[in-house]
Amino acid sequence: MSSITLSPSIMCGDLVNLEKSIKEIERAGFTTLHIDVIDGAFSPSMPLGLETIKRMREVTDLNFDVHIMSVNNEFFINEVLSIGVQSVTFHCETALHIDRYIQLVKNSGANCGIALNPATNFNDLKWILPDLDLICLMLINPGFANFKNEKAVPYGVKKVKELNLFLKNHKADVAIQVDGRVSLDVIPELVKAGANNLVLGSKSLFRKGYSIEENRKSIVDSLNEIEGIYYELQ
Repeated sequence: MSSITLSPSIMCGDLVNLEKSIKEIERAGFTTLHIDVIDGAFSPSMPLGLETIKRMREVTDLNFDVHIMSVNNEFFINEVLSIGVQSVTFHCETALHIDRYIQLVKNSGANCGIALNPATNFNDLKWILPDLDLICLMLINPGFANFKNEKAVPYGVKKVKELNLFLKNHKADVAIQVDGRVSLDVIPELVKAGANNLVLGSKSLFRKGYSIEENRKSIVDSLNEIEGIYYELQ
């Protein structure tokens, strides 16, 4: 049996009333928030600032799974670690000193992940696999989720399959997280390909016209149709 982790992306919640969205997520049984930190340079978006994340920390005990999209990784890694987060993922495309950043995260006691843009190759990650807890595959260009015409790349499922094989060949116990346009329709394909950590956004948990609880049920129903799969709310 394979375990699936579900991670709600708070960026897709009610940005005018984040506490309300957080409490709805808690009531639905989730234990983790996926939080995007974007500097405006790596991608043309800045949905959540550091002060906002600090305030979020004050109103919830949910685990914080932070995804940093920045040209200055070390600054943001240190800042979010000081807030109190449980997982930090940063992009290899802007990481000049990957081993140093991993050590910063792991020495704090948090989990560490590496994120890859859609077209970025994962083969060079073999040297750091023993220190990673997850690899996040972006299915859209990061930071462009609010652009309605931005579609998931057509090779997303194939890349998940190849990464899954890569990890098995290296005997690496590393989660495969997928992020960006993770819709109800594509979730079964992604899971069958090997994804076991789903970032839930506007195409799944935050679909308009449905409550978070209703959307959660639809996601769980789609997962339960996959043979050999069980899910855990995170």
